[in-house]
Amino acid sequence: MEQQSVSATFYLDSSALVKRYAIEAGTEWIQTLCDQPNRVIAVALVGIVEVAAAVAGKVRGKVVDQALGDVILSSLKADAATQYTLLDVSQYVVDEAVELTRRHRLRGYDAVHLASALRLNRALINHRLSPLTLVAADDDLLEAAQAEGLATENPNHHP
Repeated sequence: MEQQSVSATFYLDSSALVKRYAIEAGTEWIQTLCDQPNRVIAVALVGIVEVAAAVAGKVRGKVVDQALGDVILSSLKADAATQYTLLDVSQYVVDEAVELTRRHRLRGYDAVHLASALRLNRALINHRLSPLTLVAADDDLLEAAQAEGLATENPNHHP
């Protein structure tokens, strides 16, 4: 049996990942991305919590009912366990995130997402693999990622 190779690696922050579970601008593009074969979707563990909090907020705000919120949360947990490469937030990542806040206009968890993506990107390059693409719907994060040398995509710019 021939081993399939990874065609691309994408790092999704929570502003991008939430679009897989809630219909927003860019949802169709994110769903297509997640359905591609031979790709890796990397997510920091904190991103899972951020998406769960966004879903809970939609339930509290009555944008979705409790039953749908429960289904979305179950899907998120199942996908996290089977479809995403989950990245721990280590002291190293936190230290780098702190430094990133000094260089760029970033909120705290956005700095953690960028530090996580940068660390993974360095590992990919060190193993002679293709660099990752950071996917986010946050202009400040995308600008900082580009300044740090990462390729980026904004799902809001895709129909």
